Amino acid sequence: MNTIIRPAEPGDAAEIARLLTALGHPTAADSITSRWDEWSGGANAALVAARAGGGLAGVVTVHRMTVLHRPLPVGRITALIVDASERGSGIGRALVHAAERLLAEAGCGLLEITSNLRLTDAHAFYEHLGYERTSIRLVRTLPAD
Repeated sequence: MNTIIRPAEPGDAAEIARLLTALGHPTAADSITSRWDEWSGGANAALVAARAGGGLAGVVTVHRMTVLHRPLPVGRITALIVDASERGSGIGRALVHAAERLLAEAGCGLLEITSNLRLTDAHAFYEHLGYERTSIRLVRTLPAD
């Protein structure tokens, strides 16, 4: 693994957009840039696997939330993607472990991961890392005002 795990920066927007698009979330760099301050000013963070020669090999985004039904905040990995050419090299594992450390340092007592049903390889990856299936996630798109 010839990468460095570090906090994401606004200058990473184009590479983060490329990776999120590959994950199935079509994203433009200018969209990320326009939301960066609001997003990063909240309880959100991102870590990237930066290649020594430039560019990103992967990204993990996280969110910390306080909920009434748990005594400690809950951390959530909201997205994880490793460039297809780098899969199997340990980058995904390193990003998850870095996210775990970040959220533990933020006081989280539980970490959850959401993953699209179609990403069965990702589910196996998370289970291999010790995560277990405990619930389902239901979604509904809300109408715009």
